[in-house]
Amino acid sequence: MVCHNCSREVKLVAKVARTDECPHCDADLHCCKNCRFFDPGKNNQCSETSAEYVRDKTRANFCDYFEPNKRLPLNTRDSSTGAAKTDVRSAFDDLFKKK
Repeated sequence: MVCHNCSREVKLVAKVARTDECPHCDADLHCCKNCRFFDPGKNNQCSETSAEYVRDKTRANFCDYFEPNKRLPLNTRDSSTGAAKTDVRSAFDDLFKKK
C-alpha cells in the first residue's frame, strides 16, 4: 500500500491493525485515505455504501470495510542509478526515450 501522507510504499506483512502507523512518517495506516474504497467524489467520500460516516479521514478508525489501497508510490526509482525520481514529468518522458 501507499501512505496517504508521505506517498511512500508501506510493505504489509499482516492485516493492518487500527493502531498501525507508517514507518516513514508515523501517520495512521488504518484510515479512510489509505483505504481502497476512499473516493472524494462519492457520498461520505466512500464507495462502500454500507460503511458508517467517518469525520476525520486521516485518523485511525474502526471501519470493518477497510482494505489497503492498491496505489503506486509517487516516488519512483531510476533503474540505472537507483536514485529517487521526484519529478513525475521526467519519469513520464523517460518512458518514451529510445535506448
